[in-house]
Amino acid sequence: MIAETGLAALWLAAALAALQLVAAWAGIARAETDLVRLVRPVAVTQGLLTGFAFLMLMLLFLRSDMSVALVAQNSHSMKPWLYKFAGTWGNHEGSMLLWVMVMGLAGMGIALFERSLARDTHIATLGAQALISLGFYAFLLFASNPFARLDPAAADGQGLNPLLQDPGLAFHPPTLYLGYVGLSVAFSFAVGALVTRQVDAAFARAMRPWVLGAWVMLTLGITAGSYWAYYELGWGGWWFWDPVENASLMPWLAATALLHSVSVLATRDGLRAWTVMLAVVAFSMSMVGTFLVRSGILTSVHAFAVDPRRGSFILILLALYIGGALALFALRVGAVREGNRFEAVSREAMLVINNLLLSVLLGLVLIGTLYPLLTEALGTKVSVGPPYFNSVAGPIALGLMVVLAIGPVTRWRRDTLRSVARRVAVPALVAVAVLATVLAWAGGWIGILPLLGLVAAALVGVASLAPLWGRNLRRTPLFTYGMVLAHLGCAVSLAGMASESAFSVEKLVAARPGDVIRTAGWTVRFTSVQPVAGPNWTAMEGRFDVSQGTGKVQEIRPQARFFAEPPTNTTESALLTRWNGQLYVVLGDSLDDGRWQLRIWWKPFVTLIWAGGGLIGLGGVLSIIGRWGRGWRRLRRRGQAESYA
Repeated sequence: MIAETGLAALWLAAALAALQLVAAWAGIARAETDLVRLVRPVAVTQGLLTGFAFLMLMLLFLRSDMSVALVAQNSHSMKPWLYKFAGTWGNHEGSMLLWVMVMGLAGMGIALFERSLARDTHIATLGAQALISLGFYAFLLFASNPFARLDPAAADGQGLNPLLQDPGLAFHPPTLYLGYVGLSVAFSFAVGALVTRQVDAAFARAMRPWVLGAWVMLTLGITAGSYWAYYELGWGGWWFWDPVENASLMPWLAATALLHSVSVLATRDGLRAWTVMLAVVAFSMSMVGTFLVRSGILTSVHAFAVDPRRGSFILILLALYIGGALALFALRVGAVREGNRFEAVSREAMLVINNLLLSVLLGLVLIGTLYPLLTEALGTKVSVGPPYFNSVAGPIALGLMVVLAIGPVTRWRRDTLRSVARRVAVPALVAVAVLATVLAWAGGWIGILPLLGLVAAALVGVASLAPLWGRNLRRTPLFTYGMVLAHLGCAVSLAGMASESAFSVEKLVAARPGDVIRTAGWTVRFTSVQPVAGPNWTAMEGRFDVSQGTGKVQEIRPQARFFAEPPTNTTESALLTRWNGQLYVVLGDSLDDGRWQLRIWWKPFVTLIWAGGGLIGLGGVLSIIGRWGRGWRRLRRRGQAESYA
């Protein structure tokens, strides 16, 4: 009865979403107070029901209930418990239920904790959230039922995709989904503000924590996914411009632009129409990503290749939600007041340029991702890969870094070019020094983009500290430290990307046990190959003694694994991390003469890529805490003033 109980909870949540929508509409259109009182408690109950339904599905996976089709297709009784747990969302239906649950819990959070919005805008926001939820409830219940029974029950399951049998599955997809759904909340806020014509600073302050939270989750999810692919797939790269990788990058680009815009609106009462439009675009990109992953039109390690009819369902939802929001924006944009103006040389102007560059980059990535799909639909196959993306995205990303360096040293409202140049002089001098040092140390040309990347990383790294110059650090707000850390994280990641691109050394060899390979200052001694067995796999494990120069000898053990359920071969790379990079070793196929194919990389400072992503996420978390603390103190002071009055 666990499956039936979960399904019943899902149906009841869908019915409550319909009631929430009707009550919100009636409350706004007719001011019927009796109905409008239902909106908040219904939103809370709906969130609890979706959480309960997801817990029921998780219990089915943990118990290996093979009478449920989803469990039989995506699990196995001998699978380790961690992958039974994470396998709940490692499939199409389970991940969509995770989406619906997070959306329901977000609506519950808006109902319980949001108190700064005007009453009508708050109700309209919950109504918009209910409307979005209804579409996904329909998708789950009619096209992707996660609780469907299998009659007769399977003797055992088919197992989870071995590439997903990694601890990264427990972290990467949930964080991305939290980011996607956070953008749906921002979309609901924007729709609610347009409906009530209350696009103002209060609306932006209410929306900002959700945008910031979504952006942090997307950042951490993309960072974790990049590292997961790096060590799991065995190809030595951290980003391949895979269409499904792009599907997570595009919402992040839009969310980054939205975050800066909503901050200007919240603190300076500017960029009103721009903020609303970006909220619509950001959620559009999350919907486009969902369509790409679930339509069956892509073949990718990330994608759920499912019935294309499900993709058509999502495409219809995309057209309804985004088309409706754009139509509402067109109708109401005339009622959105301009907001405060600012000069061409100001921090607001730098943020506008930043958002324009992000929007151009988003457009280029979107075109490069969708163009091959469109041409294939017309009968012509076209490949758009890393050369296109690197050539078009690289220069724009470097331009973004320059703006990121100038923005923090520019004053709000009005500034002068001479003052800005004076403040950016120190970061610029450091960048020139780095340029000279790299050219002298490299002993030759390393490529224009990696070289400029290292220079830009130095420029941004020093400039990111500008908000702390001359301040009392003990009295500096926590969200200022968050901004500094996030910008510094961008510099650290860029330095890692540029270093990996410029200085990586790769060696492909065929070797037998006893051979010694030397590369990039490393000595790699191939000692043996041994068969090993894991919980649900067997493997051939290579054993290597490695040392750098005259340093300590350490053993590493890359593996070539075989999973029986389902039958799949995978590669488990061996990584040895040093302060200045990683040694990356992959054991390939065996040859007839007893040799083994080996791939060995030395990747200088590659770990900075993910360390920078972690700093960006930490900066976002500090900003959330700082903003929340300031808002809580403001509410407490207001309550004390009212009690004295």
